[in-house]
Parts: sequence; structure tokens; C-alpha cells
Amino acid sequence: MKKKEELFDVDAQLDALFGVEGTPERAAAESRVYAFFTGQIIEEARKKASMTQAELAVKIGTNKSYISRVETGKTEPKVSTFYKIVDALGLSVELV
Repeated sequence: MKKKEELFDVDAQLDALFGVEGTPERAAAESRVYAFFTGQIIEEARKKASMTQAELAVKIGTNKSYISRVETGKTEPKVSTFYKIVDALGLSVELV
């Protein structure tokens, strides 16, 4: 016998966990998510470039722990630092 799957309202779950859209709580949660996603993208690109965190740090004039904090979403790089990271990884940013 198949187990009955129940549908649920994802928006209601997000509202319950992180606050309703437009609230400071929801904005803070979304900011943490964007920082995490940015870090994951940077980590993936760094690994694809066969570069260690220490090597990337040297290329942009910072330290390994800063790169680690960026990759884990604990720190969001300033725009200028983000562009340094992108350049050091041989990538480019296109604004459309």
C-alpha cells in the first residue's frame, strides 16, 4: 500500500520560520541565504580553478580565514573585494 503524501504550503512554512515577506526578520534571513549562495559559488569556482583558500587569499591581499568566512556565508565581501575574487579566479561579472 502506498503511503499518502501530504501537500503543504511552502510560503506558510517560510513565513512561520523566517517571518512574513517585508518584515525585518525575513529580510535578515534572505540576506543570510544570499551570503551563503555567494560563498558556495565562490568556493565552487575556486576549486574548479584548482586553487586553495590560501592561494586565493594571497592573490587578493587577504588571509585564508577571510576566504573561509566568505565561502561559508559568515562574511559578505564588499563589491570591490568580490570583483578582486572574481578576477583572481579568472572569471568575469556581466551586468544585464
